[in-house]
Amino acid sequence: MAKFYDELTEPLQRFVAKQQIFFTGTAPHEGRVNVSPKGMDTFRCLSSKEVAYLDLTGSGNETSAHIEENGRLTLMLCSFVGKPTILRMYGRGRVIRQGDADWKTYAGHFELLPGARQIIKLDIDSVQTSCGFGVPMYEYAGDRSELVEWAEKKGDRGLHEYRHKKNRVSIDGLPTGLRSEIEA
Repeated sequence: MAKFYDELTEPLQRFVAKQQIFFTGTAPHEGRVNVSPKGMDTFRCLSSKEVAYLDLTGSGNETSAHIEENGRLTLMLCSFVGKPTILRMYGRGRVIRQGDADWKTYAGHFELLPGARQIIKLDIDSVQTSCGFGVPMYEYAGDRSELVEWAEKKGDRGLHEYRHKKNRVSIDGLPTGLRSEIEA
């Protein structure tokens, strides 16, 4: 049976800390719904009402575009071992970019991995847990190294050029708010 909470309780924060993967869910007013898997020790509980993750450069930047348009963000975690649990956090997202006044404050919560693009913060409106009985069991085998290796190979200049070409507009044509250093 699903349960709703106004915030992340201590037991829920401990559950979050144990998970190796999480999913983002966003949607523009018109266009495609986006669901993205994330991992690599990039998720942090900042308080009972605030979480954030370090967003790494990737093939798109849909989450940023959708948050810029309407602010809606859902984050989901589920257990693949142990007690079956699904946890969803609903609320308002905010994109914190390098160069923003509070970048250093939020970046201090993370190991800044190669390819770090921005931080996505969620101000939690509500939290829902459900049973997760239908989620299969899997064993965590480790993080993949390809994304970090790709970012290291590209280097700072290569990443800026890539973001300029691939990350400034969503697949539906919405601006992501990302300003490349090329423009600066």
